[in-house]
Amino acid sequence: MKNKKKKVSKLDSFFEIQKRKSNVRTEIFAGITTFLAMAYILTVNPNNILWGGTADPRFSSVFIATALGAFIGTLLMALLAKMPLAQAPGMGLNAIVGTIVGGAMGFSYSYGNAMMLVFISGIVFLLLSFIPCGKNKKGEYISLREKIFDGMPAVIRTSISVGIGLFIAFIGLQNAHIIVDNQFTLLQLVDFNNPALWVKGGTACCATVALFGLVVIGVLSHYKVKGSVIIGILAATVLAIPLGVADTKILSGTVPGISWKFWENIGNFFAGKDTVFLSLFRGGFNLPAGSVMTSIMLIITFSMIDMFDTMGTVVGCCSNAKLLDDKGKPINYGKMMYADSIATITGSLCGTSTVTTFVESGTGVSAGGKTGLTALSTAILFLLSIFLLPLFAFIPTAATASALIYVGVLMMNNIFNVDLENVKNAIPSFITIIAMPLTYSITEGIGLGIISFVVLDLLIYVIDSIRFVNGKTKERPKTEVTLVTMIVFVLFLVYFLVPTVL
Repeated sequence: MKNKKKKVSKLDSFFEIQKRKSNVRTEIFAGITTFLAMAYILTVNPNNILWGGTADPRFSSVFIATALGAFIGTLLMALLAKMPLAQAPGMGLNAIVGTIVGGAMGFSYSYGNAMMLVFISGIVFLLLSFIPCGKNKKGEYISLREKIFDGMPAVIRTSISVGIGLFIAFIGLQNAHIIVDNQFTLLQLVDFNNPALWVKGGTACCATVALFGLVVIGVLSHYKVKGSVIIGILAATVLAIPLGVADTKILSGTVPGISWKFWENIGNFFAGKDTVFLSLFRGGFNLPAGSVMTSIMLIITFSMIDMFDTMGTVVGCCSNAKLLDDKGKPINYGKMMYADSIATITGSLCGTSTVTTFVESGTGVSAGGKTGLTALSTAILFLLSIFLLPLFAFIPTAATASALIYVGVLMMNNIFNVDLENVKNAIPSFITIIAMPLTYSITEGIGLGIISFVVLDLLIYVIDSIRFVNGKTKERPKTEVTLVTMIVFVLFLVYFLVPTVL
């Protein structure tokens, strides 16, 4: 008994569990919740990268690369940054890799060359996290990446968490088919009064599973029941079985690409002819003809999306967990950036696309996660998933969607920190918030917000300067646009306006 207490004490000391007003049980439950919300990436990532899906002989290898990339990245977040955030190959980024490997740009990159581009972007990202760029008020050196964060307009920083809340909720509504496509209005509510959608596994059934899970989470959270989010996910999974939303065939291992024979998959990953492990070092870096400029733009794109997606996710989740310093900056920010950039490098070595911090980390935060123990629990489950793929693949996305919607609800509380009274701030804030779900991108939401902020601020500054010179105002005008903000503004103009294929 004494030894047990000693171990818990060391665990508490390392992760500062009591200091952050949490406990071991809550942290572990939060880690499980995060994993359940992210588990879809294990099968979705290989499908996005490989055009042949489960029929591609490399599917199992990319699946293992996905699990290892998530494990290493989340483990770094747990042990290095000691924060309750999880990492995995990012959605959108994996689609870009699938596009350039599949030849959609008019020429095809080999799998190894695509991984080399990801690897280089990770190196660039890591250098940004290490290169010193001045000192803070304490006399400590800060990195270029931290300088970029500090130079971000306050109005954009406070809007990010709200935008991410809407983005996460939208992902949940979409995954559950509560919101579906409409050829005239783009989106609409699922047609619950259409009998054809109530067949087993139909979209109305999926929506019902998610809404049921959300109600369970809501009721349990009202009564402050620990683990309400994970209970809601499991309850929704149980309902998903009779409604045909959860495929019981997955557990039998008869679904193509989802097998219990982990030993064969692992063997093929490290030594098989179709492995993606260390593929960037095989065959040389022979770029397709006419792709040099395209490769440069792809590296810039990978780096920017990773940087600003991570920045946005970190700010949003840490705001929700109250893990900010007195200036509103996430604690251990620099270490989180190291963890993220190193994860991208190691992920490319394993054979997967850019590893980034997942917005689904918010589900664990909403479940009470505040320390690296949450991330450690998630990391362990990603490692175990290599051996238990059918079990984790069995939980339907409709069930985990309920948790994502709930997180969106919680994160909307941050709207009270946004300055909507001053029009100069209100417009960039609104654009940042609304653009994230509508463009399906944290990076583009931040980019559009910064561009609108700079344009408005400079125009107002020029007009006020003219008025001051003409004696119509006595107060000398000031601009809030810093040098760092201007550099980021230019970078986003390049990101939005310069073609990827050149």
